[in-house]
Formats: sequence, structure tokens, C-alpha cells
Amino acid sequence: MEFELKILGSASATPVMDRHHTAQLLTVGTSQYLIDCGEGTQRRLLEYKIRQPRIHTIFISHLHGDHFFGLFGLLGTMHLHGRTEPLQLFGPPGLDEILTTQFRYSHTRLNFELLFTAVDTTQHQQIFEDKQLTVHTLPMQHRIPCCGYLFREKPKRRHLIKEQLPAALTPAQLTALTQGEDVYDPDTRALLARNADVTTDPTPSRSYAFCSDTLYLPGLAPLLHGVDLLYHEATFSDEMRERAALTHHSTAHQAALLAQQAQVKQLLIGHFSSRYRDLAPLLAEAQAVFPNTELGVEGKTVSL
Repeated sequence: MEFELKILGSASATPVMDRHHTAQLLTVGTSQYLIDCGEGTQRRLLEYKIRQPRIHTIFISHLHGDHFFGLFGLLGTMHLHGRTEPLQLFGPPGLDEILTTQFRYSHTRLNFELLFTAVDTTQHQQIFEDKQLTVHTLPMQHRIPCCGYLFREKPKRRHLIKEQLPAALTPAQLTALTQGEDVYDPDTRALLARNADVTTDPTPSRSYAFCSDTLYLPGLAPLLHGVDLLYHEATFSDEMRERAALTHHSTAHQAALLAQQAQVKQLLIGHFSSRYRDLAPLLAEAQAVFPNTELGVEGKTVSL
């Protein structure tokens, strides 16, 4: 099953010609999850030929404009395209009030139900679950309430070794084997198949952590331990760490330190200040600490 992240925007508060405000799309199987929705996000979706109807859940990290100013436009376009399927929206308290005000004064009534859930940005807790994955909040430390999101694929079923299966097992018994159970005859209770003999380990589940605008927080490392892919903002180079601290942002060096401490497998950095036209120095700074780092720039796609 597909598990793929696409970067739609990598800029911080001020956009530049080839970088756009924060937005990402996570695709798991047939489901798509939008993470933040900066200005122009719907244009990025068009550019990358991503079909809006497949997006059923949106996660907003905080209420600075470069992370959600594209949301009203996207919802309006979904409405104009005749969407009727409910859309789930997660974000800090107040996002619903902002949208309600916009809808009121633009006389907009959506064709679809918008299901908003306010998240507690100070807690690490599960807020969402579907057939594919669970989502937990990650508390950030920014100038306003802000959280990241941790996406974990649910445990998968064990693989059957077809040539070692006894004949005439029922579909229910085969399902039980994939779930790690031994199978017995319902009448005699005789053992029909030992799970360890006829199955192999499941394919490992995958994970993605999105760390939005925040100070460097080494205390996040236990929550992020071993994730397959970590995105962490890297607004500044380390020579500007005082500026980063003042604005409650992180440096590329600090993002890499957290990746190292959490023992993640891969790091993407983004949310770059407009002062950096050339991102190579930021990448080099991070790779000096955590070699498996890449730039999370527009169009970057990572498949796990």
C-alpha cells in the first residue's frame, strides 16, 4: 500500500518566487491527508495534478497565516466543484470561528459537512483514527498555540505461507492466522494450524512526523523515536540561532540534532526564511549532524 509524502510549500512567512507557504500532502493507500494549507495551496494541488475529492482530512498546525490562509479558498473550490462528502478538519481553537466569519460575510453555504475538531496543542494524544492509520498531536513551542502531527500506519496482518497451509481452512480461519492466532477444529479442538508454522512476520508499519513552527525541543525525541520520516522546520541557519529563539523557530542544525536524538530514519527540513535564496548551506549544516537529511522543497516526494 502506498505511503507517500509530497511537499507543496516550503517557505516561511514571506514567500519567494519559487517557494510557497507551508502545505504537505500525505497519501496512504487511497486516502489523502492535507497538512497545513498556506496561501495558494489549491494552485499547488492543480500543478501536481492532485484531485481534491480524495482529500478527506485536513490538519492545521497553528493560526499564523502562512499555514492556513489557503484553507478558505480550498473549501470554497471544493464547494463549487459539488463536493458532498464530509470533510474532517483538525486545528487549534478559533479556526472554526475564523471560517464561520468568512462564510457569513461571503454568504457561503457549503454543500458538504465540515467536521471541525479543536485540538489541545499542549498535549500528545490521539485525535484521529481510520482504517489506515492513527494521528497523534505533538506539542510545539511557538509564539501562539501550535502543534505537530504524528501519523502511524496501523499494524499489518501476518503473511500466509500458502504451500504450508492445511487444506479446507475456512476464510474465517485464514483471517485468524493473519491476525496471529492458532487455528483449532471447532468440534474436536484439535490443532489445525500453528500460526508460527504457516505465517511470516507482517510488513513493518510506516510513520511520519510533522514538526511545525517551534523552538528546538529535545524533549520531543522520545515521542519521535524511530519514525521513518521526520519533517522539521529549519527557518534559519545556526549562525542566526538567537534570531530563531527570539521568533520561536529552529535552525537547520537544531532540526538535525532532534533527528539524531530521536534516531529517526530520514529528515526533511523546510519552512525556509526568504533571506536564503540558496538552500545548500542549510542542507550542509543539517547533514553535518544528521547525514540522511534532504530539503523539503516544492514537489519533493518521499515514498516509504
